[in-house]
Amino acid sequence: MTSVREIGKRVLISARAMTHTTERAARQVGVAGFLPRLFAERFTHLGGIGTEEFQRQLQGCRSFDDTRWTGYWQDFARQHLARADAALLRLGGPSTDQLLDPAASSELRALGELLTPAVTILADRGPVADPEAVDRFCAAHPDAADAAIAIDGLIKALVYEFIAAWPGFSPARLAAYERSHRLCEVLLGSLDTAMGVRIEVVRIPVGAQTVRGLLMLPAGVESVPAILVTNGLEGTIAEALLPLLSRRDAGMGVFVMEMPGTYSYTEPLSIDAETIYSTVIDHLCADPRLDAQRIGMLGFSFGAYWSTRMAAVDPRLTVAVSNGPLADRSFGLLNSIGMPEIMVSALVSTLGARGPADLSRKLTTFSLAQHYRQIDIPLLVINGARDTLASTQDSIDIAVAAPDAQLVLYADDDHCAMGHAEEWTALSTKFLRDHLRVGVEVAA
Repeated sequence: MTSVREIGKRVLISARAMTHTTERAARQVGVAGFLPRLFAERFTHLGGIGTEEFQRQLQGCRSFDDTRWTGYWQDFARQHLARADAALLRLGGPSTDQLLDPAASSELRALGELLTPAVTILADRGPVADPEAVDRFCAAHPDAADAAIAIDGLIKALVYEFIAAWPGFSPARLAAYERSHRLCEVLLGSLDTAMGVRIEVVRIPVGAQTVRGLLMLPAGVESVPAILVTNGLEGTIAEALLPLLSRRDAGMGVFVMEMPGTYSYTEPLSIDAETIYSTVIDHLCADPRLDAQRIGMLGFSFGAYWSTRMAAVDPRLTVAVSNGPLADRSFGLLNSIGMPEIMVSALVSTLGARGPADLSRKLTTFSLAQHYRQIDIPLLVINGARDTLASTQDSIDIAVAAPDAQLVLYADDDHCAMGHAEEWTALSTKFLRDHLRVGVEVAA
């Protein structure tokens, strides 16, 4: 049951949002009280950042203003790039400035050779990266310590640039996003061979827009099944793909893209994004290295709306997993008491709305309930039983109505069951493998 204190806090947050006084309050008391509850957890998990360390950093942030916010978090990114630079200098490798240059393809090859001895720091980090992993590795493998420090520095730099970019749309944030995106491509492009996979940068034009994605393929295997992975409102490719590297031996191709309407896209999100996802599936089906008869989809948060919707409307999908899906009930709650102003602003920008009232109108066009019974493929729905960002009831409604759906709710967990990331990653991987018949001879 929600306490009186919690209700009071939500009312205050909404009052600040409606009067546009969140920034004034943040200058006085800091930003922490005006962020989604899971903000810290998502970034500490991705970056292997200690919880106490990140909380101290978060308490020091006093503004959502574009330049103040990005400048604050980019200071930490620069510190980790300096760590990586010092280690790369000792290894005789390229500088991070060279690596951030999009034309630096030769530096990527050289970087991969230098960092391969510590590739496990990237490859085996999993959904919840351990803050102590690098220290343990360096103690056990002193000869590879500089490689480990360089990888860790680059990972943490891309994560802090991601925080600086969150939740997108303003100029300084979008510049930080590009740096984070580039660092992700640098790490994965230089170490894919050492991880036993092939990772390719993919650009798919769809009308006036371009889908930017990364395709990870098992090395030396042809006609493999594939999954299309998409995240939500302010997630990045790195946030989706880095945790999946530990499952790279699952025998599936993985294509990761960001949700339309966010970061690098030029047009707002609308139900027309269905065409964008269909075009991406076209691209996957046309790739001779992938089996067009075995294509699945995995979505997170708002991206789980799309994995649910596409499971209903695109007959080429064989299986789908939706983690923390937003649907009709959530869309009715997104302007409710307790929604931080920064999130309302992100939604308004994503959907190209003129304000909160127009946002509510636009969200009604995303109604999904009429699609539930059209989902005739296996669907796994995952969420926390106490979702504070979306309505857990959406997950229940989808699973009850879809003819071949399974529902897994983790008790006392929040949006996308982040507290059980290891468990649901294993579960969803098995679900996808089983229904895509990985390892089974499939007749031509």
